[in-house]
Amino acid sequence: MTHACETGSCHHLSDTATDLTVGRRQFLKLATLGAGVALFMSAAPRFAMASGKAKALMLSCMDYRLVDDAVKFMADQGLNNEYDHVVLAGASLGVVSEKFKDWHDTFWQHLDVAIKLHGIEEVIVIDHRDCGAYKLALGAEAVETPEKETAVHTATIVNFAKQVKAKHATLGVKAYIMALDGTTEAVAV
Repeated sequence: MTHACETGSCHHLSDTATDLTVGRRQFLKLATLGAGVALFMSAAPRFAMASGKAKALMLSCMDYRLVDDAVKFMADQGLNNEYDHVVLAGASLGVVSEKFKDWHDTFWQHLDVAIKLHGIEEVIVIDHRDCGAYKLALGAEAVETPEKETAVHTATIVNFAKQVKAKHATLGVKAYIMALDGTTEAVAV
């Protein structure tokens, strides 16, 4: 027996190689298993794609008051269970505002994954009225009247849509501002 001591603990090693030898059958089993794993791993990227196809990616705000309304809106558009969903405070604002710059890459990476895994064809962004993220990023005075609120949401959404088109020219973009009662108005992008 040979002693191997590392960091104060000793292990006894057999001088014979019989403990480490593998018979022909064991070798063939291990080789076959290894070949199967290698074959599976070479095909893994194809298997990694999710089954099915989503038509769109929806970007909405995290506001708890409108979660159900956003889901109902998508169902009313004929997209029930046919879209991916990214949630960021402020929706489009979360993607374009310097106040939330750490979130930008997160959104673009999610969009890339939605394109690769589900083949989405459009992005649907839903901003909403009385959004706390807009107040935090731009100040309450920026959205203090319905006219100001509409103007700032529209400008932010248009900026967002331009960025989507610059990165993914083939994607469609639809945009909406949702009121707290769940009604929406389309924003031209």
